Amino acid sequence: MRIALKVDIDTLRGTEEGVPNLLRLFDRHQIRATFLFSLGPDHTGRALRRVFRPGFLAKVRRTSVASHYGFKTLLYGTLLPGPHIGRRTGALMREVRAAGHEVGIHCYDHFRWQDYVVGKDEPWTRRELTRAITAFGEVFGEKPEVLGAPGWQLNKATLSLEEELGFRYASDTRGSEPFLPELNGTTSKCPQLPTTLPTIDELLGLAGVTETNVHEEIFRASRQSLPHGHAYTLHAELEGMKLQPVLDRLLEAWSLAGDQLGPLADTFNALEPAKLPHRRILMQEIPGRSGLIAVAAIEPALR
Repeated sequence: MRIALKVDIDTLRGTEEGVPNLLRLFDRHQIRATFLFSLGPDHTGRALRRVFRPGFLAKVRRTSVASHYGFKTLLYGTLLPGPHIGRRTGALMREVRAAGHEVGIHCYDHFRWQDYVVGKDEPWTRRELTRAITAFGEVFGEKPEVLGAPGWQLNKATLSLEEELGFRYASDTRGSEPFLPELNGTTSKCPQLPTTLPTIDELLGLAGVTETNVHEEIFRASRQSLPHGHAYTLHAELEGMKLQPVLDRLLEAWSLAGDQLGPLADTFNALEPAKLPHRRILMQEIPGRSGLIAVAAIEPALR
């Protein structure tokens, strides 16, 4: 089975502490992954406004947000100014690329994108993506080729802009196979490589799942046969720090099963984009996560 590994990096702490830990772990397992960076200010503290969303407090209790993100991070953008992640950690980001990993964009401002993009228009979306692309260029000296939106949140302008701005592919959605997306009448030739597996924070605390056995649940889900394999999203703030032993056990299980582990680029390079199905994107709830996220419809869109 092919398993694509996508690392979402949300915060300054995740970049400074989680990323080096993951580099060492991946090097020990001799695998490469896709690292998607938040490149602008860390305004994580502003996300606490989500306390009013249904299901958010339950998730916070299950996953111990403060222990993973740290109290200082939870003050950024409120009582503390939000540090600019790209300017602070550009050298470390370049080390990731130098180690042979794929690098791309998660966002410019993680809080702003995840909390507002769904209701925003094309000019707002273009501005956020342009800021991220500019910051990426300042760090890496080149244009990004892959984007994975925070929290699986997007709007129809995201699709058209991903195509216009030259991304080879994106991973903004959940689903079961790569597809060409459609949302509210807008289509894109920029393929979506969706996350196919549940994440650790969605499973912890549910139906007896603990840090001891959560890797078994993810491994079990990865045994479902899919035509292009699976994509697993992990977080530098979780699997790169306190939950690194969980990831270590999961990587070992995949290795023993003979699975092929690598970046999203490996999956994309094995595709024939012109033959991908067209699928509508629906905003839906999924178990273990609060709010609505972008999910590929089961049935292909009529063309």
